[in-house]
Amino acid sequence: MESREHDFLPEETVDEVALMFKTLSDPSRIRILYLLSQEECSVGHIAEVLKMTQSAVSHQLGYLRTLRLVKVRREGNSMIYSYEDDHVISLMKQAIQHAEHR
Repeated sequence: MESREHDFLPEETVDEVALMFKTLSDPSRIRILYLLSQEECSVGHIAEVLKMTQSAVSHQLGYLRTLRLVKVRREGNSMIYSYEDDHVISLMKQAIQHAEHR
């Protein structure tokens, strides 16, 4: 049998991809990211639109901020969230499109 050379992904890359898919495996995070892909939102607005508690939204936004998938800015007394990573939003939208056309 002939031996071939193979390209292998660096372990760090594999871990990053696995973490990204793990992040997108949570329905609440998908809903939040999808909403943020359409408009910037406060925690209260996200909670109202998605029918979640503000505590649950804050928890998920904290997780998404840690991974640098969302960013926040102050507007008066409000904190306004938006998505930060175009690549993850694109991947999520491709997965949504795939699911809707099955």
